[in-house]
Amino acid sequence: MKLPFPRWILKTPVQVYQTELSEDGEPVEELIFDGLACYEDKSRQVMDAKRQLVQVSGKLIFEGDINPDKMIEGYVRIGPDRKTINRAARPRNPDGSVFSTELELS
Repeated sequence: MKLPFPRWILKTPVQVYQTELSEDGEPVEELIFDGLACYEDKSRQVMDAKRQLVQVSGKLIFEGDINPDKMIEGYVRIGPDRKTINRAARPRNPDGSVFSTELELS
């Protein structure tokens, strides 16, 4: 069973860039998403994997999985602003499919 996604909340145009190291050790940027998302610019502090406090400046929510089978590391562009991806989550539907992709930004 799939839950319906509220598409009416997708209003902010964003671009998501994946950054990876090439075989030569140089960073390679790849555009993985260019479209609309729900953007909340509420600032808060969270603990990262290293148990350090990190200032989170916002959250993006996308419909479905924007980068299947890969971790999302890189940055996003929201208008002229560039924000780093701090953490990614993929909540699931009851049938196991991905409901949305959520990115916390710093």
